[in-house]
Amino acid sequence: MRHFTTADLNKHIGDVTDAARRSPVFITHHRKPRFVLMSIDDYNALRRQQTDDHRQAFTLDTIPDDVADGLIALADQYDREDGKDG
Repeated sequence: MRHFTTADLNKHIGDVTDAARRSPVFITHHRKPRFVLMSIDDYNALRRQQTDDHRQAFTLDTIPDDVADGLIALADQYDREDGKDG
C-alpha cells in the first residue's frame, strides 16, 4: 500500500487521489498511519463484506440463552453419534 504524508496530501492532492483511485493509500502524520484514502468502489466493497459477515463473539457470561441452548444441543448430538461408533 502506498504511503503519503499529510503534507503530500496538501501539496499534491492530485497525485494522492490518483493513487487512491487505483488502490487504498495510507495518509501518515508524524510517520504514523492516521487515515486511509480509497475510491468509493473500494469503500462500498469493504462495507458489503462487513454487512455479509454476521459472526458474533460471546463469553460464557454474555452468551444469549438461544445460542447456549443450540451449542448444548449440538454437543449432545455429537455425544450420541460418538457413542454409536464406540
